[in-house]
Amino acid sequence: MPSWTRVDLAPGVALYVEAEGDALRRAIFRPSTPQGWNEDERKDKDPLLKQAAVELKQYMAGKRRVFSLPFELDGTEFQCRVWAELIKIPFGELSTYAAIAKNLKNPGAVRAVGAANGKNPLSIIVPCHRVIASDGSLAGYSGGIEVKRMLLRREGIEP
Repeated sequence: MPSWTRVDLAPGVALYVEAEGDALRRAIFRPSTPQGWNEDERKDKDPLLKQAAVELKQYMAGKRRVFSLPFELDGTEFQCRVWAELIKIPFGELSTYAAIAKNLKNPGAVRAVGAANGKNPLSIIVPCHRVIASDGSLAGYSGGIEVKRMLLRREGIEP
């Protein structure tokens, strides 16, 4: 049975983190508890969820660049390949949807890369916020463009 916690990253910015077994499964931005998440399953003291909260707060404070949390990604083969590329983007650097498509040896899949990026189940931990459009615009983000801008600034990038 999954358990979850809420991590407040900034005023008005909450990340809901879900774990199942020994791995994180989801980290999603929401203004309130996600639909279907039962308050009885909130486990703020679960060791893995507690560590997730610590690492996310360290990241937001500029004291962490890489996450050490165990996680599992559940998606299509293509989505998982895109997410594996996201994990390779170093702290403080950007990539583009086109560059990721090219890395996947499928340069025509720019829109599919964008769609997979948008389905990333582990915001921040799998750094989809580091992907921008080829023209330099921020494009979409599950937490909203202002949250994406805030995360990039935390990494020293002025979008």
